[in-house]
Amino acid sequence: MSSERIVYVLSDSVGETAELVVKAGLSQFNGQEYKIFRVPYVEDCQTIDDSLQLAKENYGIIGFTLVNPDLRNYLNEQAKKLNIEAIDIMGPMITAMERVFDKSPRLEAGLVHKLDEDYFKRVEAIEFAVKYDDGRDPRGIARADIILIGVSRTSKTPLSQYLAHKRLKVANVPIVPEVDPPEELFDVNPNKCIGLSIRPEKLNEIRKERLKALGLGNQATYANLDRIHQELDYFNKVVDRIGCKVIDVSNKAVEETANVILQMMHK
Repeated sequence: MSSERIVYVLSDSVGETAELVVKAGLSQFNGQEYKIFRVPYVEDCQTIDDSLQLAKENYGIIGFTLVNPDLRNYLNEQAKKLNIEAIDIMGPMITAMERVFDKSPRLEAGLVHKLDEDYFKRVEAIEFAVKYDDGRDPRGIARADIILIGVSRTSKTPLSQYLAHKRLKVANVPIVPEVDPPEELFDVNPNKCIGLSIRPEKLNEIRKERLKALGLGNQATYANLDRIHQELDYFNKVVDRIGCKVIDVSNKAVEETANVILQMMHK
């Protein structure tokens, strides 16, 4: 069995509250490898059953925030039958408050963020970043606040997510010599586009580490320096054609690059 443990976070809203509590708990276990798998908008028993099955197969643990008492009870009962550790993060608090206040709860999911417009903008931006990640759908280019352009392993995805938390809708487009960039890239305002450049040697190093992490040899074309030069030359042609700004991410953390982009957008 792998030392990495999976924590399944179930919620009838987006699951942010549950994930924060789970992460706070995990922070107390130094060195424990873990992965959090969020299952938002749980509205039926089937979703609970599917999640329980995954937890069973992967020796996982479940943390959940479900205000619906029927779903809450169902999850607790099924988890007990399957001998899965499931932690009800919100239920005991609601039950105690109901006793003390002598008042029935509204049992409506997501109320904590109901009037928080800023929160919904952030969630929308995060969902946008996921939907239009890695050039999956070029239609997102026209709707995006920012379009990130770069070859593989230039931090496009983590940057998209980081900027999404700043309520910006970000699409990112991978640049590969064998694939023509989407035409939409050349139709949008170039000020929305940001090219992510990187030194060939640095990219070579990053890709070798990536291959190593995947259990592959570092002789693959992906980490070949000649191939990397070819990709970067093609990238330069694309960004020159667009006429967009370019940031060298060779020695920048994601947060640093994001701050440079935010400053550019502000200007």
